[in-house]
Order: sequence, then C-alpha cells, then structure tokens
Amino acid sequence: MMRSGYEKLKKELEHLKYVAVPENIKEIEEARAHGDISENAEYEAAKERQAFLQGKIQEINNHLATSVVIESKDITDERVVFGTSVTIEDTETDEMTKYQLVGPLESDIKKNKISVTSPIGKALIGKIIGDVVKVTTPGGIREVEVIDIAIELQE
Repeated sequence: MMRSGYEKLKKELEHLKYVAVPENIKEIEEARAHGDISENAEYEAAKERQAFLQGKIQEINNHLATSVVIESKDITDERVVFGTSVTIEDTETDEMTKYQLVGPLESDIKKNKISVTSPIGKALIGKIIGDVVKVTTPGGIREVEVIDIAIELQE
C-alpha cells in the first residue's frame, strides 16, 4: 500500500471512532428514550448501525496492521511496478491512458488508480517502455503499448 492510502485509512478510522461512533451512541440513547425498545424501529436501526461501525473499525484495523507501506523512494521507473504511473496506448484506437498501480484498497478508477490485481495491472507488472501487452478485460482483449513509466509524488 502506498503511504497516501495508508494515511487515508487512518483518517477514516479516526472519523469512525471519534465522529461516527459517538453520533451512533447518541442515536441509541435517543431511541431508548422513546420507551419500549422491543418494537422500536429507530432503536433497531441504531443498533444495526452500531454493529456495522464496529465491523468497519475492525476491518480497517486489520488492514492497517497487515499492510506494508511502500515509499516512493523505494520505487524504480525502469519497469512497471507497484506504485509507478504508467502511460499506455491502445494499439487499435491510439487512445492514451495514464494509470498508477496501487493496492486493491487504494484503487480509484476516477483518479486513474488501478489495482495491481486488476487485469490491466497484472498484465503491466514487470513490463518496460516499448513492450506491447495483450490484456483480457471484461470488454474483451485489448492490446496496449507501454509508452512511459514514471514515479509520481505522493498526494
């Protein structure tokens, strides 16, 4: 995982612990104040949210505990590796796209961050500039050429 992804998870965990959980506790208290909790939909919803929040906190804690943070200084731009940004050109359409290869928890297609476990990510790992790669995607087989490999500064 990149340092930026790790920090993002830590912020999400802090938000859950110090904002979402306290808000949920207030929701439970307010629902209890309405009387009989055996038929109280607000209380049931608040308790379900509590279980969801606790599960999410545990999940994030596990990810943070088991993640290995890759620093930008440890990455090379000689080959496509985890953390590098790679510009590819579709050989059929000449369309150029730039992706950063990140871990599955950090992928965000809107920011052109793709997982190293995605079909394109797997196909590009280890390639150098000029390599032509066939990629099996949900839309079919694409052939792309590696145009550039770069190391981006962390967000």
